Amino acid sequence: MTLYDRFGRPVTNLRISLTQDCNYACFFCHREGQHFNARLELTPAEIERLVRIASRLGIKKVKLTGGEPTVRRDIIEIVRRIKPYLRDLSMTTNGSRLKELARPLAEAGLDRVNVSLHSLRPEVYKKITGADMLDTVLEGIDEAVRYLSPVKLNMTVMKGLNDGEIWDMIDFAARTGTILQLIELEAPREFTETRFFKKYFYPLKPVERKLEEMAVEIRERRMHRRKKYFVPTDYGIAEVEVVRAMHNTVFCANCTRLRVTSDGKFKTCLLRKNDLIDFATALRNGASDGELVEILKGAVLMRQPYWR
Repeated sequence: MTLYDRFGRPVTNLRISLTQDCNYACFFCHREGQHFNARLELTPAEIERLVRIASRLGIKKVKLTGGEPTVRRDIIEIVRRIKPYLRDLSMTTNGSRLKELARPLAEAGLDRVNVSLHSLRPEVYKKITGADMLDTVLEGIDEAVRYLSPVKLNMTVMKGLNDGEIWDMIDFAARTGTILQLIELEAPREFTETRFFKKYFYPLKPVERKLEEMAVEIRERRMHRRKKYFVPTDYGIAEVEVVRAMHNTVFCANCTRLRVTSDGKFKTCLLRKNDLIDFATALRNGASDGELVEILKGAVLMRQPYWR
């Protein structure tokens, strides 16, 4: 069974925020579109029940996010509990705790990991993240490569900050056997005219054209119809993806995910407001699996492409 929204888009994966807490202070962080004051986090048992119910409806892929998911002390338990219901379990992390957690996470059932790595220069890294932890993260990436596959590096490209490091990062990905995701800064429509967005937004379309010229192979992912470029470097072939969400109707038309906030609400879109559907209250008040299924189906039917 597969769930479809009113626009014929299948929903095949959940993006579950585990916490709003984070040990970093990235100045552009959107906290997965969630309110910063959300405190009442879902428990491991509640997350397991949600994933079990979703898996019956054909949702077999989950990405754990935050905040920073590894600041939760029960992160290993969460991974261990939900993996039996899934074909693919991944996590997005700032990498600060990967050095000690990569192996136990893999042993608990985590398949792969995305590490936010916005710069290879310590001073720029600290300016972006507020944390002087680049060396620790690089060691964590080495450890992750040993136990998890693939390891993806998320680089949000920002004008005047790290836009000059794109090709260094491509070399780094080839050298470490990781996949690089170049990501455009995202913002809702009403923020695209702000001084902040105009100052830092760096369009990736010209970069993508250059990658297209250089690539020895190009593949297309089903989700968002994102292209994967296989680019020759001095260190071998680098695998590079470009994530261009802004004003991108193809991106939205091929979105297959439903978001879950850390306090137990379904969220239909990162950029949309007033789209939260509470399920934690029903879950905690003794709702049956069937009742929770109907809430999930209702959330799916609320989904609509942001850019269209």
